[in-house]
Amino acid sequence: MAFGKKAAPQLDPVALAQAQRAREQAEVQVAFQKGITALRDFIAPSSIEFSASHFQIGTRIARTYYVYGFPRQVFTGWLSSMINMDEVMDLSMFIYPVESQVVLENLRKKVSQIEAGIQIDSEKGRVRDPGKQAMIQDAEEMRDKLQVGEERFFRFGLYFTIFGSSMDELEFIAHKVESVLGQQLVYSKPATSQQEQGLNSTVPQLTDQLAIKRNFSTGALSTTFPFTSADLTQDSGILYGINMHNSGLVIFDRFSLENGNAVVFAKSGAGKSFTVKLEALRSMMYGTEIFIIDPENEYQRMAEAVGGAYVRLSLSSPTRINPFDLPKVVDSEESDNALRSNLITLHGLLRLMMGGAQSQMQAGAAGGVSMPALAPSEEADLDAALIETYAKAGITNDPLTHNSRPPTINDLYDTLLHMGGTGPQLAQRLRKYTTGTFAGIFSQQSNIDINNPMVVFNVRDLEDELRPVAMYIVLNYIWNKTKSDQKKRMLIVDEAWQLMKYEDSANFLFSLAKRARKYNLGITTITQDVEDFMGSRMGRAIVANASMQILLKQSSSAVDVLSDVFKLTSEEKKRLSQFPVGQGLFFAGQSHVHIQITASPTETGLITTNPDQVQAMEAAGDMGGVQPQGTIDLQNRLMPGL
Repeated sequence: MAFGKKAAPQLDPVALAQAQRAREQAEVQVAFQKGITALRDFIAPSSIEFSASHFQIGTRIARTYYVYGFPRQVFTGWLSSMINMDEVMDLSMFIYPVESQVVLENLRKKVSQIEAGIQIDSEKGRVRDPGKQAMIQDAEEMRDKLQVGEERFFRFGLYFTIFGSSMDELEFIAHKVESVLGQQLVYSKPATSQQEQGLNSTVPQLTDQLAIKRNFSTGALSTTFPFTSADLTQDSGILYGINMHNSGLVIFDRFSLENGNAVVFAKSGAGKSFTVKLEALRSMMYGTEIFIIDPENEYQRMAEAVGGAYVRLSLSSPTRINPFDLPKVVDSEESDNALRSNLITLHGLLRLMMGGAQSQMQAGAAGGVSMPALAPSEEADLDAALIETYAKAGITNDPLTHNSRPPTINDLYDTLLHMGGTGPQLAQRLRKYTTGTFAGIFSQQSNIDINNPMVVFNVRDLEDELRPVAMYIVLNYIWNKTKSDQKKRMLIVDEAWQLMKYEDSANFLFSLAKRARKYNLGITTITQDVEDFMGSRMGRAIVANASMQILLKQSSSAVDVLSDVFKLTSEEKKRLSQFPVGQGLFFAGQSHVHIQITASPTETGLITTNPDQVQAMEAAGDMGGVQPQGTIDLQNRLMPGL
């Protein structure tokens, strides 16, 4: 048998070719997968370059800071000033709970050390250190609260990264942020030589690579609640002013709230009338009709400039308003109750006219409780006389009779004079409005039929005793017109405290505030006498029924009252008496912001009541570029570019 080398196996050329093609396909597939764009490719920057004091991420320059110092006390919402800055910023918080037992033991040791130090200082005759006393006080207070479970203890880290397009811009933003924090005794530092760790700590990946923490109790930690953005901007509405928290615009539609009512509180000269007139002027651009009760002749220039109607009420004026007028309502349910509703309104009015206002004023001045102007028997006789007076004019509860010519106070006087009971005595008390000193203005048929987008009722020239009566009658006239055609309207009652002094007029104003929403009416109540207004039960109820409130600068005595009503923070309470003219707090529903009321030069020329500004414009012949007569294009002339 012959032995030799074994022959090599012959490879199949076809198999070799297939294996080669498989390898090539695998390589192509790997290369293809590498070229597929993943999600991380979309969010990843083109480059990141770190240096000791900053880092560059793509084309932006950034820097991370950590907060290392806090004051002994911090107020609620102290972080909102930083969060609402109009700058690009990433902010992260890390909160680490600590076992209470561990903290109690550490506090006990710390208190012992401090007390020993104080004793040594005393023995050596050193000056008392107030800082050590404060530390003991804080530590003991914390021990008490931890022991009963009132507080817990945490370690808290606060980091933020700011961004700029250039180094100069970055330094400007850094100075701005550090200044805002420094004003509140909160101190920060850049994470020098730790910018990469700082970036990783502020991106949303839950890693605290800086690990710079401070001790916080539950109460202190609650003040860092981050969701305090003070943005108050809607897609529709009017511009009220500038949001001082973030320099944004406060654009709002008051009719989008539960109701369209508003209250404005401010001391004299703080800008309350300016604010309301600005709102009225801008609301007209969107088709809202405006009614104004003007006790100080502040709205005439604005009304004439926009082609509004200006109704001057005085004993020498030819204007007449009959309080016995009935509304021409379309709603069948309202028309059935129209007479009854007006009778109830007339009861309140006649109580004012027959001495109710005077008696309530005297009682208020004496610090007592006002007595009803009319006895029960007089109320009954007056009610019967009112019904009979309407009946003589052919008006009954039947809505078909309501188009008849209404009676007047003269007719009521005649009815009272010739009826039994207390009628003649009531007639004598009413005579000054029929043939006496106040005759004419409210004892004749109405001679005004106003159809104008802005109507101002001026009551400045009325005597003090007649003014609350006039405001009551004008409110009733406006209310009747509101019920007759339910357009979007605003009713502005300036110096509303004059109505709140009297129970009947206060009740009437409150009833309007409650029912206004149904008729697409928003009532704005303005007052500078906060204590009297809020001291009234009806005044507090009117505030509660207003979904929008504006608080401008207040007197020191009014701050405590408003702080209690509106649940202001200690910082808001402090600022409320220090606001410059035109700044205040703007409440809309559950949101509120610090606002700066801003007007264009044209608007300022129409609505300012500053005597120096008015005289300067009159001397220069420039009233904001608006002629005092005729209708103008409001949207183009008042707010160009918006």
